[in-house]
Amino acid sequence: MAEIIDITENIPEENIYLLEDNDGNEVPFEFVDLMEYEGEEYLFLLPIEDDNGEVLILHIDMVDGDEEAYSGVESEELLTTLFNMFREKYEGVYDFADE
Repeated sequence: MAEIIDITENIPEENIYLLEDNDGNEVPFEFVDLMEYEGEEYLFLLPIEDDNGEVLILHIDMVDGDEEAYSGVESEELLTTLFNMFREKYEGVYDFADE
């Protein structure tokens, strides 16, 4: 999947986030969870059309006080920690591939 660069639309009543890839294509993701870690909030999304099952984790940045912006998590160590939190919380809900 192409790198996600921008969220173009959020449809909260359907729990769908439309993200824009590097080619300008909208890619739908299902909202799964919002978790806090060390005072920061992270959004956990699953792709709807791609069946690879990879969880997309985005950091929630606050802009101008109350408007949200999203950025990718760059640290592999932080991604691993966040994914392990997600895995522990949803172990009975989703099947996780062994690493």
